[in-house]
Parts: sequence; structure tokens; C-alpha cells
Amino acid sequence: MDFASMPIWAVLAGLVGLAFAFYFASSVLKESPGNARMQEISLAIQEGAMAFLNRQYKTLIPFVIIIFIILTFLKSWQTAVSFLVGALLSAVAGYVGMGITTRANARTTEAARTSLNKALGVSFRAGAVMGLSVNGLGLIGVAALFLWFQDAETINSFAFGASAIALFARVGGGIYTKAADVGADLVGKVEAGIPEDDPRNPAVIADNVGDNVGDTAGMGADLFESYAATTIAAMLIGAVAFQSVGSGAPGLMLPLMIGVAGMLSSIIASFFVRTGENANPQTALNKGLWGTNLLTAIASYAIVQLMITEPVRVSETLTLTPNNIFIAIICGLVVNILIGLLTEYYTSNQKAPSQAIAKASETGAATNIIQGLATGMKSTALPVIVICVATYVSFAVAGIFGIAMAAMAMLSTAGMVVAIDSFGPVADNAGGIAEMAELEPEVRKTTDKLDSVGNTTAAVAKGFAIGSAALTALALFNAYSELAHLDRIDILVPTTIIGLFIGAALPFLFSAFAMEAVGKAAFEMIGEVRRQFREIPGLMEGKAKPDYRACVDISTKAAIRQMIVPGLLAIGSPILVGFLLGKDALGGMLAGGTVSGLLMAIFMANAGGAWDNAKKYVEAGNLGGKGTPTHAAAVIGDTVGDPFKDTAGPSLNALIKVMGTISLIIAPFLI
Repeated sequence: MDFASMPIWAVLAGLVGLAFAFYFASSVLKESPGNARMQEISLAIQEGAMAFLNRQYKTLIPFVIIIFIILTFLKSWQTAVSFLVGALLSAVAGYVGMGITTRANARTTEAARTSLNKALGVSFRAGAVMGLSVNGLGLIGVAALFLWFQDAETINSFAFGASAIALFARVGGGIYTKAADVGADLVGKVEAGIPEDDPRNPAVIADNVGDNVGDTAGMGADLFESYAATTIAAMLIGAVAFQSVGSGAPGLMLPLMIGVAGMLSSIIASFFVRTGENANPQTALNKGLWGTNLLTAIASYAIVQLMITEPVRVSETLTLTPNNIFIAIICGLVVNILIGLLTEYYTSNQKAPSQAIAKASETGAATNIIQGLATGMKSTALPVIVICVATYVSFAVAGIFGIAMAAMAMLSTAGMVVAIDSFGPVADNAGGIAEMAELEPEVRKTTDKLDSVGNTTAAVAKGFAIGSAALTALALFNAYSELAHLDRIDILVPTTIIGLFIGAALPFLFSAFAMEAVGKAAFEMIGEVRRQFREIPGLMEGKAKPDYRACVDISTKAAIRQMIVPGLLAIGSPILVGFLLGKDALGGMLAGGTVSGLLMAIFMANAGGAWDNAKKYVEAGNLGGKGTPTHAAAVIGDTVGDPFKDTAGPSLNALIKVMGTISLIIAPFLI
């Protein structure tokens, strides 16, 4: 088999993904953007989102240049170029996704005036642009760099470039969106008693901008990073596992070809997303997700059988066969599905955990928060068991390479996962535009159906991101062990124990900085919203227009200012531990950080999602509905959960992956 041509096929598959992203974008832009008022609101959201991205990336340019120079002198120009390409492609994916979702919001609102199915189609196709761009650019980046440099170790800095951008995108976007959301909810809903997305609320545009920078650009950068890191780690591990077969080419190329399978499967399954007027949009989106996993499994079986033509003896106890590797791939796809189902159970307003939080709101905010914390803590157990079982089975059948292939299989479906995640902000914005443009109530009912599903899909995507981050971290850890010549970690060695404790403590410290940043930014936002309600005559009566731009500016400045410290903490810690305490201590740090970060991320994401949907359960007319003390308590719980699920929790994915990618780069210096 001609393994040398496989990177070319991977590049071509990535280009096909980008071509379909362009096709979906074109089809969305052909839809009507609605009346003049709808277009005005949509343009304000678009300008705010792009202004934030521009300032964020301008802030990161000096950081990227410094790292580029350091890598050039300490490693090689090839390593530095790989880092730069990773950072640039991550930024490009963010711009592409943000550009289409902020243009699709008013078009979704206008489509909702016709039918639910048409509104779902517009919003999902907009999300698919982001999903296929992330997948396509990731596949092109890794394959093209490997074609150029012919060395997987050299290009692992591509993942570092992607992870550095993703870290700041996650933290900065999370701070932005939650500062706006908290300010809009606490002053608007609780103090002023006005509906969500009411045009009188000065923070409402910033809130809608935040949905895009958090769940579109942030999630896209997160999974772009995971995709790049997992692919390169799997290639490194595969090259070692298949050393007995010439240059290890089957192991090097198999991760790329599984990526091709996932890319093409996501494209095909995107056409499965259809629904009727009385159908549940969640079912339609599930068809796309399940279809992607099924098609990826079928294609992966064929690929493995074609590429691994004979058993490969890795050690005295392990022989790699096509069937064994396929079992490992299935493990990753099963994790994909089960993590999604578990996340949906713990966060959906149709399920018992979220409804229990709503019920607890009847006795006040304190009991709401207690129940929400308990729900988040309980939600960690089953996902961890799923990941543990998948890790055990994939390792048992195919060793370390099996774990890497399980992670690769999971990430290969990122195109569809990002698509259904990015659908959420479009639907949310569409509802806001319907409210602010004062359209007929039936339109808001249609967009609310999509928005409710969007909350669940966002939670499912966060669960996917967390689960994939765990498997990615395991793959990175094993790749680090290979490069650092680390056979095992001895926890009886004091430096290893120190590294373990430092790693376990990092997610707590990192989360604290992120939560404090939201609190500080929200404080400024609340003060501004109160000032406008107090000082602008006729605002509450709807006779005056609020200053939306002032709130957008507050969120932007606060996010840029507050994202620096958590980012530097994540990047600097592995370097300090590695060079001061050695490779064993850094191994301990990676282990501690992965376990602690995984548990914290699941806890925070699921607790936040459950709080959010508990509020929506009350707002749907249950337990007294809007305007009651129960609703006020549920809003406060949701406000606490906002930075949990949209800032600190998702940012932990980036933290544990940044630790792994940096460790890969410095590993040769620690031998």
C-alpha cells in the first residue's frame, strides 16, 4: 500500500470539508435577513463579535511572536513554523465560524416566521460551516505540515499553537459572555422585572454577542486544538508501535485516515438533519450525530483492514491486529455517544436532575444552589466510569496505540459536534432578535423550541469536549513518555509526588482566576446597566434607546484584561516544573492535572447546564412560572452556574491539553 500518498488524501479530504462549508455558508446567506429592524440588531451583534475577536487576536500577536522566536532558537525553524501555522489556522476557524453565525441569526428569525423546519435548517447549516471548517483546517494543517517536514515530532508544535490560541479563546470568550449574561439577567430579570432579550436592557446586545464568542469561537478553538493534538500524538505513538514494520508508516498514517473517515462522515450525516413542524428538533440533530458515528465506524473498519494487512508484534504480550485496532476505535465512538447521553440526562429540563433543582428553588436560592452543586458532583461518576472502561479495553486490545486510536476516533467526529454546538448560539440570537424586533409571539415560540434544544446540544458538546480532552490528555501523556524516555512514574519519589499535587491543584487555581474574572467583569456590567436605567429618561417606558455599545465595550475590555493571568499560569507551570524538578515531576503533574481537571470540568459544566435548564423549566410555566419567588431563585442559581458551564469548566479542557502539548515540546530537553 502507498502510505506516502495518504497525507495528500488527507489534505484533499480537508479541502472537500471546506468546500462543503462554503456551500452551506452560501445557502445560508441566500436566505432573507428580515426587516430593517432585524438587520440592524443582527449587524450590531456581528460588529460586537468581530470587534472582540479582533482585539483578542491583536492582544495575542506579541505572545505568538515571542514563542515563535523562542522555538526558532531553542528547537528549529520547522518547529516554529508549525507553531505559527497552528495558531493562524485556529484563528481562521474562529473568524469563519463567527462570520457566518452572526449573519445567520436574523435569517433564522425570518425563517421561523415560515416554519420550524426551515429555521432549524438555516441555524444548523450555519453551525455546520464552523464544524466543517474546524475539521477541515485541522486535517489540512497536520497533513500538509507532515508532507513538508516528514516528521511527526517536528510538527507537534502545531498542536501547541492551536492550544495556546484555544486557551485564550476559551478563557476570554467565557469571561465576555458571562459578564454580559450575568449583568443582563440580574438587573434585567430580577431587579427590573423585564423579560429576557428585552430591547430596554442595555446589556442585551452584549449578551447576544457573548453567545457567539463563547459557544462558537471558543468551542471551535477548543476542538480544533483537541483534533490537532490527538492526531499528532497518535501519529507519534503509532510510529513507535509499528517500528517493526519498516518506518512505522502504518501507525503514522492510520490516525490521518481515521480523520478522513470522520470528515467525510460528518459531511454526509449533515444531510440527515430534518424535522417536521410537530417534531422534536433534538431528534433531528441526534440523527446527524448518530449518523456520523455509524458512518465513521463503517469507514474505519474498511480502512483498518486495508492498511493493516498482517499482525504486528509490538511486545511479547501484545500483537496488533486489524480487529484489535478496530475495537479500540469503537471504544472512542462509544464514549462519544455515552458521554452525550449522560450529559443530556443531567442537564436537560426534561430530565429529573434539572427538574429537582427547579423544585428546590421553591424554598429559595440557597436550596437551589445546594441541589445544583450536588447534581454536578454526582454527574462526574458515570462519565469517568465510561472513560475508564474505554481506556482499559482499548489498552487491553491494542496497548498505548489503542488509547490513541480511541481518542482519534472520538475527535474525528468533531465536525458534527461543533455543528450542533454552534447551532445553539444562532437559535439563541434568533430568539433575541424576535423579541427586540417585536415580532409576532408565534415566532418567539418557534425560536424558543430551537433555543431549548440548543441549551442541551451545547451541554452535550461540552461533555464531548471534556471526554475528548481526557482521551487527548492520555494520548499526549503517552507521547510525552515516549519522547522523555519515561518508562513509569514512581509515586514514592518525592519530586513525583510534588508534581502530582501541583498538577491536581492547578485546575482549582485556574478555575478560581476564571470565576473571579467573571465576577469582576459582571460587577462593571451591573453598574453600567443600573446607571442607564437610572439616568436615561424614558428607558423603562420604552421611549428611549439604551447605550448598547457601552456594555459591549465593558465586556470586551474586561475579557481581554482578565484572560492573561489564567493563560500564563497554564503555559508557565509545566515549563517551571519540568526544568526545576525534572521529567518525573512533570509526568506526575500531567497525571494530577488530567484527573483533577477532568473531574472539575465535568462537575462545573453539568452543574451549570442543569442550573440553566432548571430556570427554563420554571420559565416554561412550571412551579408558578415567571415572576414568582421560585423563578427569582432559579435565575440566581443560573447566574451562579453561568461561569461554571461557560467559563471555568470549558477552559479546563484547554488547560490540560496545553500542559500536554508544552510537555511534548520540552520533553527532549529533560532527558
